[in-house]
Amino acid sequence: MQVFKRFILLTIVFLGLAAGAGVALAAQPASWELSLQPAASPVMESIVSFHNFLLVIITAITLFVLALLLVVIVKFNAKANPVPSKTTHNTVLEVAWTVVPVLILTAIAVPSFRLLFTQLDFPPADVTVKATGKQWFWSYSYPDEGGFEFDSIMLSDKERKPDQPRLLSVDNELVVPVNKNVRVITTGADVIHAFAVPSFGVKMDSIPGRVNETWFKALREGVYYGQCSELCGKDHAFMPIAVRVVSDADYAAWLDQAKKKYASDKSGSPTALAAIGGGATR
Repeated sequence: MQVFKRFILLTIVFLGLAAGAGVALAAQPASWELSLQPAASPVMESIVSFHNFLLVIITAITLFVLALLLVVIVKFNAKANPVPSKTTHNTVLEVAWTVVPVLILTAIAVPSFRLLFTQLDFPPADVTVKATGKQWFWSYSYPDEGGFEFDSIMLSDKERKPDQPRLLSVDNELVVPVNKNVRVITTGADVIHAFAVPSFGVKMDSIPGRVNETWFKALREGVYYGQCSELCGKDHAFMPIAVRVVSDADYAAWLDQAKKKYASDKSGSPTALAAIGGGATR
């Protein structure tokens, strides 16, 4: 019994540390993380809420089935119940095990459909960004702001700063304003990629020859990380997504600088414009 109590205590402490690590690293994955990344958009808040709701239901069902199994093991083994029951029909029981699952599925379906509607009902966009997946990096453009484009490439260990996470930091971050509806149109230049930022609750396939859409509204300033989430080749694991969320004033200043740089560059080269992306310059 003492060993069991210690095991429970250690489990609680471990879960607490894991949860704390998730909060400390809100914009990126954490080691031994057991929960979703903390929400940074209304959609992700709904996803987390739905996830927690499902966790309660799943836990209750699991404990109920476990209790039934224990009752069967203890009460209906050959020693305790040498003469097995020959009951073949129980109307109340059959109605219960039909109606109760229907009610449970209905309780799950209603918030599920509400969440899907929220994800797919795009509000009027304040900012539109085009994300193009390539082997193996991302290119971003702002169609409503002159269409300037820049590449976003993962930093190597030699290039990144000590405070930049490994395999997630990029040379040029996608820059968006805080508390604004950002419409993301995405496609693939070669094979199927997927634009995914967990903190925003965003994941959309980037398919060559097709334009898909998604959206998010960042609630807090900071840098949020994602990755390509569709197996796309040998360097699939090395094409991260970094989104820098800034104030309206900082975004306007960045946008003005980007437009001037694009206008001054007669060639319109994405490489020449890349240094404006918000991160370290390659």
